[in-house]
Amino acid sequence: MNTRSDTKYWVAFSGIPRVGSVRAGRLLSHFGSMEAAWTASAGQLHAAGIDQATVSGIVAEQGAISPDDEMARIEKAGLRAYTWDDPGYPARLKEIDDRPPVLYVRGEISPEDVEAVAVVGTRKATPYGRQEAEHFATDLAASGVTVVSGLARGIDAVAHRAALAAGGRTTGVLACGLDIIYPPEHARLANEIAQHGALISDYPLGMQPRSEFFPRRNRILSAVSLGVLVVEGWESSGALLTARYALEQNREVFAVPGSIYSPTHRGVNKLIRRGEAKLVSSTEDIL
Repeated sequence: MNTRSDTKYWVAFSGIPRVGSVRAGRLLSHFGSMEAAWTASAGQLHAAGIDQATVSGIVAEQGAISPDDEMARIEKAGLRAYTWDDPGYPARLKEIDDRPPVLYVRGEISPEDVEAVAVVGTRKATPYGRQEAEHFATDLAASGVTVVSGLARGIDAVAHRAALAAGGRTTGVLACGLDIIYPPEHARLANEIAQHGALISDYPLGMQPRSEFFPRRNRILSAVSLGVLVVEGWESSGALLTARYALEQNREVFAVPGSIYSPTHRGVNKLIRRGEAKLVSSTEDIL
């Protein structure tokens, strides 16, 4: 069982590239605690089955990163850090094989958030797509379902705002450190989400968003949810990638059909045609 005193070492390791769920699990299994792993020598790390490149990264950071200072930064930013064994770590996220070793949270993760549905779609939403997202997010939130999305422009922002307007809970999953809001124009929205739900990320403070981070963000987005509703999405969009993760994680996938002439609905319609998503026309179809 993890203790809060050990959390600072989990946090320290989370800032080291190549130390993800597999290597963190290997370190914990071999050393018994992340504190013991953090103070281990290169030879001891090798004995734990850690590859040379990762060992070099750990050894280099052992003198550069202060676990106490990292925890102080987190507390000063008004955040919390949860590890696998913490009661506050989302229960559904624990179910996936590549669950992040550390999850950073701004706001509150509530037990009721286990009843969550992710609403995702294109950043270049059409008026029809915005109407769909607002309708479903409003009804889901009013029914006591937490609305999860990625704080992105377009469908994500519409879903978050609709859930808040309905007096419900919403969770925003970010692909950067929680001290950085991306896109920056959603800073006010992010504050509102933190007051009526939570912002979460598996990236440490100071980590800027990068294109390769968004797929990792999407896997968390689907994992913390019972199901994913795809509103609008191109064939190669992030929304379709989220649906793929949901299927791999044994989550439900729902899709709102659109015009066969609409490029932003081609991916959604393909999900339905392949039988990978359930066609929905009302919130009752999801509930």
